[in-house]
Amino acid sequence: MIDQRVPKDPEKMDRIMKEEMGLGKSFDTGVRKFTILGKQVHIYYINGLADSDAIIKLLTVLTRLEGKEKRSLHAAETIENHLAHESVQPVEKIEDVIVQVMSGLMAVVIEGSDKALIVDVRSYPGRQPEEPDTEKVVRGSRDGYVENIIVNTALTRRRIRDGRLRFEITKVGKRSKTDIAIGYIEGVADPHLVEIVKKELDSINIDGIPMTDKTIEEFIVKQGYNPYPIVRYTERADIGAVHLLEGHVLLFVDTSPSVIILPATFFHHMQHAEEYRQSPAVGTFVRWVRFIGVMLSLFLLPFWLLVSKEPELLPKAMEFIGPNKETNIPLVLQLFIADIGIEFLRIAAIHTPTPLSTAMGLIAAVLIGQIAIDVGLFVPEVILYVAIAGIGTFATPSYEVSIANKLFRMFLLAIVALFKVPGFMIGSTLIIIYLARMRALNTPYLWPLLPFDPKAFSQVFIRRAIPGSRLRPSIVHPEDPYRQPSEK
Repeated sequence: MIDQRVPKDPEKMDRIMKEEMGLGKSFDTGVRKFTILGKQVHIYYINGLADSDAIIKLLTVLTRLEGKEKRSLHAAETIENHLAHESVQPVEKIEDVIVQVMSGLMAVVIEGSDKALIVDVRSYPGRQPEEPDTEKVVRGSRDGYVENIIVNTALTRRRIRDGRLRFEITKVGKRSKTDIAIGYIEGVADPHLVEIVKKELDSINIDGIPMTDKTIEEFIVKQGYNPYPIVRYTERADIGAVHLLEGHVLLFVDTSPSVIILPATFFHHMQHAEEYRQSPAVGTFVRWVRFIGVMLSLFLLPFWLLVSKEPELLPKAMEFIGPNKETNIPLVLQLFIADIGIEFLRIAAIHTPTPLSTAMGLIAAVLIGQIAIDVGLFVPEVILYVAIAGIGTFATPSYEVSIANKLFRMFLLAIVALFKVPGFMIGSTLIIIYLARMRALNTPYLWPLLPFDPKAFSQVFIRRAIPGSRLRPSIVHPEDPYRQPSEK
């Protein structure tokens, strides 16, 4: 029935809305019925999603028509012309009416007309834009994406006032009908990439996506059990705008404050807005320190375990790195217990109210660590090196990459404990091969390292000044490769 055209009789439409939308049963579904210019007019809306003030203003204008306009055969056109709103769209199918009403818009059904007028009076509940907790900067904008797709696209368009900026909206989920906007700059983004993203979204067949962006990611990139993120998330509007200008495609999912950036390589996850809020020299220094932290988070514990088992690998000047004491618990088991213990603390901090999380962290760091050493559970060096690796984990800009590195760090620990030097070499090589074989929407994951692109790699390793960055990243295949055309 919902595939049929809008009936000319509003009472028939009323019965359909009761059957398909729960009108009269669900307390938040609303309808107002009027007689305007001799025609029955029904107004359908959802309380909580529609702006009541906007509806009242529109209804006030329509009800005044009864005394000012003469009745005629063109009542539908007259009513449409008096809907003083910037977004009025006629629809013909009942399904479209139901979907739009459930999305927070208002539907106007007029007797004698086989079309319904959809008026955008949405007013979604949500918070105001604020700085994301996971992407803080010392200097820079303090606004960030929120759970409202309209607000998110507006924050982006405010930064890119280009008429070629496109936000193509679609709906995913047979029941949830979640709004998803595909953002790109026409003439910059690769049309083939845009078409691939559209095709993948159209192929999604599921009843709903309550987990929003993560569900979309799993459908688009077919990640499976790969722990490394294949797409990049951001909650900062300035980062989203930068990637649009580079030629990336962004996915805005309603009810999610995170925007998906496509495609993304491993080194995209290593960037942070703070690097571009400082001078190029300071930004480069911060980037190098961050790279060191990421490397320590992955290789420090396996390497220390290796040299602890094979002390002859170290020169005498570095024998102090330990362990200088022995316990009855194998060293590799100590490292696993301490590493998983930090993960316990991280999970507990997430579920602990903010005023208590700091106190809990201090108690865990001071009391638990010291007591574990005193009772002989750990040697002191285990606490030291696990803490350094943990700091490197938290210094990783991407939360997803930090967790993936932790999983592979445990894999390296296990293989080093079993095979020592060959285990460390083979394990490290397997990790590099694994990352090199990964592709994100047909994009090499380790680009520009593998395949090696000298110019692009220099920009990854050194934060160049913006006036000197004339070319967009070639990996996204931009239609316009120049962001700063050369002067002739």
